[in-house]
Amino acid sequence: MNVKKRYGEGAVLIWKDRKRFCGLPLSFTRYYLIKNQDKWFKTFRDVGLFSTHIEEVNLYRMYDISLSQSFTDKIFGTGTVVLYSNDERQPQLILKNIKNPFQVRDMFSQLIEEERKLNGVHVAEIQ
Repeated sequence: MNVKKRYGEGAVLIWKDRKRFCGLPLSFTRYYLIKNQDKWFKTFRDVGLFSTHIEEVNLYRMYDISLSQSFTDKIFGTGTVVLYSNDERQPQLILKNIKNPFQVRDMFSQLIEEERKLNGVHVAEIQ
């Protein structure tokens, strides 16, 4: 994928992966984390071969992360990371069966906090 052609000049691919089956990337579901000239970070889920559906969520809109691993996932070193956002159209972005899920979760957690600080976004909890 040509990141600059698809997302504009100055776009940089930070992370990418595919949905995996038995640890192998045998899927047409692709995940990307793109940064554009220190302006924004966005996460994309790209699904399809002939017809493509792309979902995107700004990183600063995300407020929670969860990770799950089944027994099979543990064997193959994969897992599912769910990013929860306050976006009405895309409240959950599910990164299913990705490689190195703990590292990906930590990377997203750190970048989300940095983006929130840069954009002045605060999440309030009501109890």
